[in-house]
Amino acid sequence: MIISLSGSVMPIIHLCNVLAILLLGSLFLAKPTFTATTSASEYRELGLRYRQQERFPEAIAALEKSVELDPQNTSSRVVLGWTLHLAGQESAAAESLRQAIYQDWVHVPALNAMGIVCLVSGNLDDAVAVHSWALMLQPDNEVAYYNLSLAYHRLQKYDWAIATARQAAVLEPNNPHPLVAQAMAQWDNGQQPEAQQVYRQAISLDPRYRDRAFLAELQEAGFSSDQVQAAERVWAASGS
Repeated sequence: MIISLSGSVMPIIHLCNVLAILLLGSLFLAKPTFTATTSASEYRELGLRYRQQERFPEAIAALEKSVELDPQNTSSRVVLGWTLHLAGQESAAAESLRQAIYQDWVHVPALNAMGIVCLVSGNLDDAVAVHSWALMLQPDNEVAYYNLSLAYHRLQKYDWAIATARQAAVLEPNNPHPLVAQAMAQWDNGQQPEAQQVYRQAISLDPRYRDRAFLAELQEAGFSSDQVQAAERVWAASGS
């Protein structure tokens, strides 16, 4: 028997196209799908993938499930806390990191992350205390030195800010951020010629620091808005 498809082929093709579009859309827009058999590590990997895509609500949901399934995993709490920080949820980030530190008070990544959250939240004394403890545990901790420099600068302890920025630059010689922090602290400490020289070293590492507009990116590196303005003063005097 021969079945005629005359008059029905185009509607079927159209329907298939619609279904294909809906399927592709679901791959990009679907909420995280959790199953009873998904492990804590799988949730963590899923959360990290969502975070890389800057899909923070989905990332946070997956990472919270990872912590729920394996609450004694300190690293998972740190990953959740840092993701909350990236999403701008500083209070929730601090709580997650606080729990991580309660579990393991010598866990340097947790201390580094907590110190950064304290810094950007304006809790400068806490930032100094946490990063100082992290340095006692890991003396070559360039993250702690760098963020201590920013905290000391905001506390107007310029000598300490210069010393810690200089050490961060030694430990991470290819990163211009410590050099900009050092130059800023030297400028505000009345050491303008030295500040200009150090800022030029930062430019040699990253020529984008010749562009004043690029300095706004320093807020992503922990600088406050006032500190960005301080860096702009050094920029203006350095003939960039």
